[in-house]
Amino acid sequence: MRRFDMRLPAIIRLETAGEFLTETQNVSAKGVFFYLDRPISAGTKLEVTLTFPPHVTLTDAVRVRFKASVIRVESPLPSARIGVAALIEDYEFVRSNLTTDFQSVLQRESQNPN
Repeated sequence: MRRFDMRLPAIIRLETAGEFLTETQNVSAKGVFFYLDRPISAGTKLEVTLTFPPHVTLTDAVRVRFKASVIRVESPLPSARIGVAALIEDYEFVRSNLTTDFQSVLQRESQNPN
C-alpha cells in the first residue's frame, strides 16, 4: 500500500497502559507509523484516534478511530522514541469534540508523568 507522509496528532490507547498523545509519521489504507516514548511489543493490540484535516479530505475534518495490531517495532538508541508500525484491522468514523479529547489526555499526562 502507498504510504502518505502525514504528521497528524493522534491518541494511542493501550489496554494495559492507558492513553498517550503522539503524532503519526505516515499513514496508508492498511497501516500507520508513529513514535512512542515507551516500549511496546509486536502483537500488541491498540486503538488509534486521529483527525484528517480539511486539506486532506477536501471537505470537513474527518475523525477516525481504528483498532490495530503492532507488526513492527523499531528499537532506537537509548533514550530515544520508539517507532511503531501497526496494521489497521477495523475502523469507524467518530463524532465528538476533538479538542476536549486531546485536552483530557494532556491533562492526564501532566498529572501522571512517567
